Amino acid sequence: MVARATSWSLPAVGAASWCAVFAAVHLFWAVGGSTGLASAAGSEMVTDRPTVFVVFGLFGVAALLLAGIMLIMAAVGAIGPVRLSRVANAVVVVVGGSLVIRGLLLEVLLGTDTGGLRTSIGPLESAWSLALWNPWFAIGGVLFLWTALRVRRMRRRAHSSG
Repeated sequence: MVARATSWSLPAVGAASWCAVFAAVHLFWAVGGSTGLASAAGSEMVTDRPTVFVVFGLFGVAALLLAGIMLIMAAVGAIGPVRLSRVANAVVVVVGGSLVIRGLLLEVLLGTDTGGLRTSIGPLESAWSLALWNPWFAIGGVLFLWTALRVRRMRRRAHSSG
């Protein structure tokens, strides 16, 4: 059996770890944990916990994040055929770009209080969004984009040498 060449690298491990940590946090909240939830979703979500929020906003997001790990694995060639790796890498670029845009855009909107956004979500959620959540999304996006770049470079090297 011939071993498959993969491009696991610091950014790929970082992106997969980012997904795993964020999924773990969402699962913690989904099963009843409340630490940090008010800063991310508002204090009413800690006390009320609507079923739709728990199913889609917590379990659903955790499932998407676990799918993100599979996406990274497919992009680096750890699972699936080469064709899947190419498609996965393109999706990694889209996801990474979306995460960066989300993180930076909300940082600017909250920082400038555009449309009274900061006041509408409250001081706790606003402060944590500016200090933690928005940068967290941007960092995840950078890790995804960096992974895609590394995979693309690895493919070019493999193509030019083989």
